[in-house]
Formats: sequence, structure tokens, C-alpha cells
Amino acid sequence: MADVELRHLAALAAIAEEGTFGRAAARLGYTQSTVSQQIAALEKAVGGPVFDRPGGPRPVRLTPLGSVVLDHGRDLLARAEALADAVDRFRAGDGRIDIGTFQSVSSVILPSVVRRLRDEHPGCDIRLSEEEPEQPRIGDLDLLFHDGRVVGDVEHHKLLDDPYLLVAAAGTFPDGPVPLGRLDGAPLVAWPLICDQPAMERAVARGGARPRIVFRSAVNDTLVAMVRAGMGSAVLPWLAIRGADVPSDDRLRVHELRPSLPPREIYLHWRAGRAHSPLASRAIEVAVEVAVEVAAELAPPPASA
Repeated sequence: MADVELRHLAALAAIAEEGTFGRAAARLGYTQSTVSQQIAALEKAVGGPVFDRPGGPRPVRLTPLGSVVLDHGRDLLARAEALADAVDRFRAGDGRIDIGTFQSVSSVILPSVVRRLRDEHPGCDIRLSEEEPEQPRIGDLDLLFHDGRVVGDVEHHKLLDDPYLLVAAAGTFPDGPVPLGRLDGAPLVAWPLICDQPAMERAVARGGARPRIVFRSAVNDTLVAMVRAGMGSAVLPWLAIRGADVPSDDRLRVHELRPSLPPREIYLHWRAGRAHSPLASRAIEVAVEVAVEVAAELAPPPASA
């Protein structure tokens, strides 16, 4: 049975449906002798005739063995057709992709990436997971966004620098850039000490300011709500500010800091040496395109905005 090939089964099905070798050959685009050779090879493989051949213009008929082979052969042919269709769709960019992300990317970059991928490949299956662990791992993910380099056997593409800016309630500081020293002793709401937050707070301290941290939360919208409520100001990266729609809120002001703090760096990672699916390759291209568009907005809005 190892010698049975799909082309043999396709010939068997075509002859059974058309009634003659000649019509089956025309349907399959073969010569009649080629179809006869395929049936001969099939009969040799299964150990007996699959057709009764009455001769003349009368149609051929399946033998009992031929009926058994055809019943199972049609299932194999359907599976092969489904496989070919799945491979075609995979090559066209359908299929599944698993992406790891974090809050700011989820709200600013990923919506555009997902929308473009789904517009181009309506049948694609995009799975997202959002975490902000101290030491992220690629694991089974196809792609991973992170604010920094990920250790391990991974490759990466730096998407953009994400500058830190000051968000304050209107009237807290004069319009325009705010000297870093003005934050010394000032109340601040802030992220927990994970990811890039410790490095940012050390940079603030090196600049001569030791603000009073009055509240910590990992949720950007919560921090902005506390600034709005008067708990204190916040030093946040631009992606977080944009994602929380701060510039459109006339109760808040966005200020540059002088001197400026080192920006956090946004990277896209994937496992080293892994062959990308067409969908994953396109996702990388789209993420880079979207990051370029976002980076073009990075000039901070006027303080009066």
C-alpha cells in the first residue's frame, strides 16, 4: 500500500465519476494511456482489479475492491486538498501569529499593526498577550514587544526612542520646559519599580531631584487620573501619554524636562534563527512602518495644548 499515490486515487475517482478512461483523461488533462498506467499501478499496489472493463462504449464499473479503495481514497484526496489550501493560505499570509506586548505598545502601536494585517489578510488569526515581567522570555511567541533588550537567543529590531515627559495638572508649572530640579520634593505618581522605571528614577536623582512618590500603579490611565485629581505630577514616556490621550485634556499639561532624561527604547524581538511565517514577516514590516509614523509625532505638544 505504500506505493499508492494521490495521482492514482485521483484517476480512480475521475474514472468512477466519468464512466470511461477517455473522459477521465480529458478531465484530468492527461492522455488516456497515462490514466491507464496510473490505474495499473494502483491495481498492482492494492493487489487486484479496481474496475470491471466490459469493453466497447459501455462504462466501466468499480469492483468491490475498487469501491473500498475509492471510499478511503476520496477521504485522502479531500485531506490533500485541504492541506494544499492551508499551505496556499499560509503562503498568502493567513495562519496564526502570537505576539507578546505591553501596555503602551498595546494602546498606540499594535492597533494599527493589527488593523493593517487584518485588512491585508482577513483570514489571519492574531493572538495577543500583554505582560510586563521583569525578565520577559520569547517562549512560544512569534514576536515580542518590550521596552528594552530581551536576554537569550533572540534577534531584535529597535523601533523607536520613547522620551520621558512631565504630565502635570494645568497651572502646576509655568508653560514651557520644566527644570528637573523643580521636581525635588514635589509629589509624583509613578509606575512600580519594574522594567525601565528604576533607570528613569535614578536619572532623575542624578539630575538633582528627589520627588516624593505618593502613589504607584502599573496602569497608565490610573496614573493620569491621579494627576488629574491633584495627587501629583507624573514622569511618563510619550507612548503612555499618547495612549492615555493626555494632550487632548485641557486640565492637563505636558512639559519637556530640562535636562531631558534618557528615553526608554522600544524593541521588537523574535527567536534567533527561526524561519518566519509570511504573516510574521509582514507583521515585522508593518510594526516598523507604524513605529516610523509614531516617531514622527514624538515632538512634544506645546505646553498650552
